[in-house]
Amino acid sequence: MAWTVRFAAGAEKTLLKLDPPVARRIIKKLEQIAAGDPRQTGEPLQGDERAWRYRIGDWRLICDLANVSRTVYVIRIGHRSDVYRS
Repeated sequence: MAWTVRFAAGAEKTLLKLDPPVARRIIKKLEQIAAGDPRQTGEPLQGDERAWRYRIGDWRLICDLANVSRTVYVIRIGHRSDVYRS
């Protein structure tokens, strides 16, 4: 059974602002993540057991995985140089 992908408002806004080739790569990666087990392709964030990160070239996705509803919530999309800063 596939997972559902949902975006936080800020993450969706960032995705729409990206160059089209980068946005397509991110969407393609999200489709791959949702088709299988999201824990096999990403890495957990330190200090948070539900937050996971995914690498797409120089870009990173910060996601929250909800097991019960099988939903991947994309919290943040950003360049690797500043995505982890608060």
